Amino acid sequence: MNAKPTVAELGIDLVAQDWQRSGDGDGALEIAFINRLPGTGTEWVLMRVAGDPDGRVLVYDRNEWECFLDGVRAGEFDDAAG
Repeated sequence: MNAKPTVAELGIDLVAQDWQRSGDGDGALEIAFINRLPGTGTEWVLMRVAGDPDGRVLVYDRNEWECFLDGVRAGEFDDAAG
């Protein structure tokens, strides 16, 4: 895999994942960590919004996820929360 895969390309069962939630109800973020899959050597982080009628799932590699967390810690998204 050279490009970032889609959920379908990862071939995982979304229902079987251990989703961690940011809160209750629709609109809460849900995160699942996918360990290295055979042949990929990469860890993936899945993100979705609870209650999304389209069931969209974003796929991040571990480096992208760490950069996102660094931005959160640095307050880069504080204006968006207001």
